[in-house]
Amino acid sequence: MKQKKIYHNAFLLILLAFIVSLSGCAGNTPDAQNPDYPDSSASRTVIDIAERSVEIPASPQHVICSSGGSLRLLTYLQAEDMIVGVDSAETSYRATIQPYTLANPQFSTDYPVFGEARGADNPEKILGLDPMPDIIIKIYPPPGTDPIELQERTGIPVVTVSRHGDLISNRDILNENLRIVGEVAGREERAEEVITFFDEIITDLRERTDIPEDEKISCYIGGIGRQGGSQGLQSTEVEYPPFHLISAHDVLHYDTGLEISHETAQVSKEKILEWDPDIIFVDLYTLQSDDKNSALYQLRNDPSYQQLQAVQSGNVYGVLPYNVYGHNFDTALVNSYFIGKVLYPERFEDVDLEGKSIEIFQFLVCEGDEACAKEVYDKMTSAYEVPAFTKLDV
Repeated sequence: MKQKKIYHNAFLLILLAFIVSLSGCAGNTPDAQNPDYPDSSASRTVIDIAERSVEIPASPQHVICSSGGSLRLLTYLQAEDMIVGVDSAETSYRATIQPYTLANPQFSTDYPVFGEARGADNPEKILGLDPMPDIIIKIYPPPGTDPIELQERTGIPVVTVSRHGDLISNRDILNENLRIVGEVAGREERAEEVITFFDEIITDLRERTDIPEDEKISCYIGGIGRQGGSQGLQSTEVEYPPFHLISAHDVLHYDTGLEISHETAQVSKEKILEWDPDIIFVDLYTLQSDDKNSALYQLRNDPSYQQLQAVQSGNVYGVLPYNVYGHNFDTALVNSYFIGKVLYPERFEDVDLEGKSIEIFQFLVCEGDEACAKEVYDKMTSAYEVPAFTKLDV
């Protein structure tokens, strides 16, 4: 009888140990009652730019950004550590002239490539990423892989943002893009801070340049790059953001007889000669061209261009390319302050261009790190054979 009791007690002890071990294991699994262990099956819904309801994990940890502009937005929101792969454009020469990639050199060295530029995603490579992304943030509308198709082929939620957001006529779209990415990444507060930052900078630029039209001098921007690559002097932009933000007298904009509907435009040499602007700005992306096709070469060697008053007076200046794999809004703002100093020196007399540029880069891409922002500024302005923000030798 005593032996049976011993066996019985031993059985109870083993059973109790088993129950305790189960409770210990339960403490290491997601539990809705334990806030330290969020339920991995929990989800929430976001509305993307295409007005699709997309179900995403409640607390995503890993993302990838497809096509030009989406990774930039994630970086502005200080969530770039969430990425687990990049498209091929982030490893190309473009990385040397984009503030967000200069501030994050690991984009081109530390991450696997999941697809080609302009949204040409490779579903097999995406599924091979380790860790796997919880969400794909993708520019819409395509080029590249269709978002719905990509979601179906990978089983990963695809949230779209618009390719059309800008600092001018599509500012509301830019703001919505920031808010969507902020909601996805859990950076809603930071998204509002970035929107406010843009508001304040734009207000400052507009207040400085509230000038009667008859007091303005004329200007032109040439060498604007396009999808096909770098271009010559005849390549310009219909609403060049720095001109728009400082209310510049852009000769293209004020030619009411010219019908141009595209963002970038190829104008004739005759038009440039007819306009004969007081000041010419050259987007230094043009120097990616072969010499004879660059705006700088053309200004130096074309006898017709040599007759332009801006060339004869030495009023030709180099500015940074802002439209590189989407709009680099920080670069556009830095260009705005430089062009403002050239066109309206008395109204920008108190602006130290390097200091203002560092302030912009520090806030948007360097997470408050001034040394990082200074390095970005130095690399951007010295990226070409001639320094940016100087008079060009023509």
